[in-house]
Amino acid sequence: MTTTTLAVLVPLLPFLGAVAGLLLGRTAPGFVRPLAVLPTLAAAVLAVLVAVRQGGGKPITAATLLTPTGSVPIDLALYLDGFAVLVAVLVGIVASCVQIYSTGYLRDDPRYPSYAALVSLFTSAMLLVVYSGDLMVLLVGWEIMGICSYFLVGHYWETPEARAASLKAFLVTKLGDVPFLFGLFALAVDAKTFSITGILRAVDNGLIDHPTLVALLLLAGVAGKSAQFPLHTWLPDAMAGPTPVSALIHAATMVAAGIYFIARLLPVFTASAAALVVLAVMAAVTMVGSALAALAQDDIKRVLAYSTIGQLGYMSGALAVGNSGAAVFHLIAHGAFKALLFLGAGVIIHAAGTNSLTAMSRMSGLAKRIPDAYWTMTVALLALAAIPPFAGFFSKEAVLVAAEHTALGESDVAPGAAGWTVLIAGLLTALLTAAYATRLWLLTFRGRGAEAPDHGKQPLAMNTVLWVLAIPSIGLGLTAGYLDDWFGGQPLSPTVTTAVLGTGVALVGGLVTYGTWRHTTALAARARAAAAAVEQPQTVPHPDAEPGLVEAEALHMPRPAHADLADPGRLLLGPLHRPASAGFHLDAVYRTLFVRPVQAGAELVRFLDREVVDTYVNGAGTGTNWLGRLVRLAQTGNVQTYLGALLAGSVVLAIAAVLVAAGA
Repeated sequence: MTTTTLAVLVPLLPFLGAVAGLLLGRTAPGFVRPLAVLPTLAAAVLAVLVAVRQGGGKPITAATLLTPTGSVPIDLALYLDGFAVLVAVLVGIVASCVQIYSTGYLRDDPRYPSYAALVSLFTSAMLLVVYSGDLMVLLVGWEIMGICSYFLVGHYWETPEARAASLKAFLVTKLGDVPFLFGLFALAVDAKTFSITGILRAVDNGLIDHPTLVALLLLAGVAGKSAQFPLHTWLPDAMAGPTPVSALIHAATMVAAGIYFIARLLPVFTASAAALVVLAVMAAVTMVGSALAALAQDDIKRVLAYSTIGQLGYMSGALAVGNSGAAVFHLIAHGAFKALLFLGAGVIIHAAGTNSLTAMSRMSGLAKRIPDAYWTMTVALLALAAIPPFAGFFSKEAVLVAAEHTALGESDVAPGAAGWTVLIAGLLTALLTAAYATRLWLLTFRGRGAEAPDHGKQPLAMNTVLWVLAIPSIGLGLTAGYLDDWFGGQPLSPTVTTAVLGTGVALVGGLVTYGTWRHTTALAARARAAAAAVEQPQTVPHPDAEPGLVEAEALHMPRPAHADLADPGRLLLGPLHRPASAGFHLDAVYRTLFVRPVQAGAELVRFLDREVVDTYVNGAGTGTNWLGRLVRLAQTGNVQTYLGALLAGSVVLAIAAVLVAAGA
C-alpha cells in the first residue's frame, strides 16, 4: 500500500467511525465503544507508519482536481512534510487516549454515543487540516472543528455554563474566521491557486501584491482558533465541557490548528516585517497576561486553560521570529503533557468531588487516594515548568534560542524588535509558569484539613492512559538532537545562555512560590485555630458516581465562601490578584465596547421595525378595513333599499346631465 493511500486512510477511518457510531448508537449500543476507539487507534498506527515512510525527507505530494471553479481551481491534495506527519502522530495518539479515557469517564452517560462520534469527527477534521495540501480543503476541516467544539463544549447542555460557553466559543472563533476567509481569497487571487505548494512558489517569486494585508487577515483567524489575544476569552469558559474534550481541544486539535497553519505558510508572514512584529506583540501579551491569570484562578481546569493560552503564545512567538521548527516542536511536546494534565485533572476532580483548588487545599490525603494521577501530574507539571530533562524544557528552549538569534541579529528572517519582544516575554512567562504550576501542585496534593472523600477507584482505562502520556512528557525532549530533518533542518538543541536563563527563572518562580506557600499555610493554620468554626469544603455527594457526573455537578457547586489564606497566588500577585482572577475584565470590556452597542442597535432596529415600518403596513391594512366597513353599510339585503338607492342615483345623474347641458 502506497504512502499516499495510507495517508488518505488516516483521516478517513475516524470519519467512518463517527458515521457508524451515529447510525448504530441507539440500535446497537454495544458497538459504540469499539467504533469510537478502534478506528481512531488504527488511524494513529497508520499515522506513525506514514511518518516512518516520510522520514523527514522531501515532502510527499499528491493531488487531483476536486472541482473546476472557472478561476482558481480547488484540488483534493496531500502535502506530507516533516511537520505534517509528526503533528498527525500527535493527533492520533492524543485522540486515541481521549477515546479510551472516555470509555471510563463517561461510562454511564446517556449521550455517550453522540459524544464519541463527535470526538471521532473532531479528530478526522484535524487530520484533514494537517494532511491537506489545498487551503479550501483545509478550510473544510477548520470549520468542522468549530461546529464539533460547539456541540462538545455544550455536552452538559442542562447547565447554563455549558450552554453559554459553547455559544461563546462558536461566536468568537467565527469572528476571527470572517477576516481569515477574506485573507485566504486574497492570497489565492494573488497566487492564482489554493495549493500550498503553489502559494509558497508565488511568495518566493514575489507575486503576493499585499503581503501585510493578507498576513494580518489570516492572523485574525489564527487568533480566534488558537485563542490568542484579543480573541482568547472563549477558551477558559470552554472548560464547562467534559474534561476529555478539554484535553482534545487543548492538546491536539482546535487550538493547535492556527499555529500549524502559520507554520505551513510561514513564508507568507515573513514577507511582511510589520506582520511579524504584530504577531510578536500578540504573542508577548498573550504569554504574560495568561500566565498572570493562571496564577489567580481557583478552578483547576481554568488554570490549565490559561496555561494553554500562554504556551500557544510561545508557539506564536517562535513563528514571529521566523522559526517554524521550534513552534511545531513545542506544539508536539505541549500536546503530550497538556493532554496528561487535563486527563489527570479529570481523575483529581472525581477523587476530590470538586474542581476548586481552595476546596482541595482544605483536604488531606488526596495524593494517596490517586497515586497514578499524582505521579503523572507531577511529571506533566515539571514539563510545563520547563524543568530539565522533561519535554517542555527542550521545546521551550528551542523557542527562546530562536528569539535570542533574532534579537542579536544572528537571524535576519524577522526584525530584531520581534526577537527582543519574544525573548523578554518568554523569560518572564517562564518564571510565571513555574509559579502557577507549583501553586497548582501544592494546593492540590499538599492540602491540610479533613481527609479527602472516598469517591471510589478510577477505572483502569483512565489510569492507563495517564502513564502512556507520561512517556513522551518525560522523554520526547531527549530526541531533539535527532529530529532536525523533521523540522525543516532547523536546530532544536538549547544553548548554554538560554538554558541557564530559562531554567534559572523557572527555579526562582517555583522556589518563591513554595516559600510563599509555606508562609501562607502557617498563617492559614493560625487563622483556623483562632476561628470558632472552620468552613468545610463542599464536594459532590456521590462516592460511587461516574467521573463525568461528578464533574457535571462540580461545575455549578458553590465555591468556598471565604478566600483561601493558604493560596500563595494572592500574596504573589497582590493588587493584581482580583483583576487577574477575572481575566483582567476583558469580557466586561468587550460587553461594553461591542455587545451592548450591538444589542442597542438591535433594539433600535426592532423599534423602527415595529413602530415605524409596521405602522405603515398596518395603516394600509386598517384603511382598507375601514373602507370595507363603510361599503358594507350599503349591503343591507333589503330590495326596496337597493331600488330606492338606484332611483335616487338615477335622479342625481339626470339632474347632473341637465345642469351640464344647460351650462354648455
